[in-house]
Amino acid sequence: MRFRHPDGTLVHLSYCTNVHPAETLDGVLAQLRVHCEPVRRRLGRDRLGIGLWLARDAVHALAAEPVTLRGLQTELDRRGLEVVTLNGFPYEGFGADAVKHRVYRPDWTEPERLAHTTDLARLLAALLPEDVTEGSVSTLPLAWRTGFDERAAATARAALTTLTERLDALEELTGKSVRIALEPEPGCVVETTADAIAPLTGLPGDRVGVCVDTCHLATSFEDPATALAALDTAGIRVPKAQLSTALHAEEPHRPAVRAALAAYAEPRFLHQTRTATAAGLRGTDDLPEALAGGVLPDTAPWRAHFHVPLHAPPAPPLTSTLPVLKDALALLVGGAHPRTRHLEVETYTWQALPPGARPRSRGRLADGIAAELALARDLLTDLGLKELP
Repeated sequence: MRFRHPDGTLVHLSYCTNVHPAETLDGVLAQLRVHCEPVRRRLGRDRLGIGLWLARDAVHALAAEPVTLRGLQTELDRRGLEVVTLNGFPYEGFGADAVKHRVYRPDWTEPERLAHTTDLARLLAALLPEDVTEGSVSTLPLAWRTGFDERAAATARAALTTLTERLDALEELTGKSVRIALEPEPGCVVETTADAIAPLTGLPGDRVGVCVDTCHLATSFEDPATALAALDTAGIRVPKAQLSTALHAEEPHRPAVRAALAAYAEPRFLHQTRTATAAGLRGTDDLPEALAGGVLPDTAPWRAHFHVPLHAPPAPPLTSTLPVLKDALALLVGGAHPRTRHLEVETYTWQALPPGARPRSRGRLADGIAAELALARDLLTDLGLKELP
């Protein structure tokens, strides 16, 4: 979906296809037909933006044969879909029964991450619509925090420097500018936007910036205004923002609240849980650890890294962090000039919701994704952006 900002800038809204994980190119092509096109039709749009997630095997297939890449572009056009952004965070196995820490490998100390991200940038440059010159690829925030020392930091920085050189060459060759966005996430080396400033400062050019995920922002109790102002001051761009909401428990000491949270403690993904204390942020690496007791103080609200559907907050006594999303979105695109041109709804946890809240069919899932995009569309038009055909 395309929008015109009052200053004339074109702003794109998409949804991320990691909610329909597929490891192969055939699986990706099936996604377009089975999931993405039905979402577009429900919204009554002739054109819908999607943020493609391409796993390692699909990337290898597309990079190996130009005809396969042309085939993907043909299928996108046929289905009324366009791509300006890719999710380069998961490398493979995002549809596995247990993802957990696997999603952080390979990290930016490993050559596979640089090679994969380079391939994604080249593919995106070819997939961008003819009238769009700028693309974005979100990626993991360097690495999971444990074992990341000064040597690892130097290796990761060298990889990012090499990447910027490759992106410069790509633009010179194709005329398309692709930017990479580190996505701060609880538990990682770059957990917050503030953590991103040091490793990104001094990199050549402005090819690498931050992907602001509003679920992660809220889980870490970051104030959107403070976070974005700090990035502005440091001269760090926001090539992309992911619109998502976290799970919020106002009174975690209450048994009824604990019971409600326990319904979200599922085995597939990590659900890092945080609380703000007078001594600073406290947290656990997963929701079951928090619920076990004795680790996380429960005298103040808890927030868990669980991407709750934007339009469907959990039933009381839980809520979502939609107010944080709204505040962040106003700061991202509601000012005189937008801080980012790429917005992506990223609720990949539909099938990880408590059983009663999960969509029971493909049609119900398409209904839910369309409802999320409709909410995001309304928030954008309320901020003064004009929806384009």
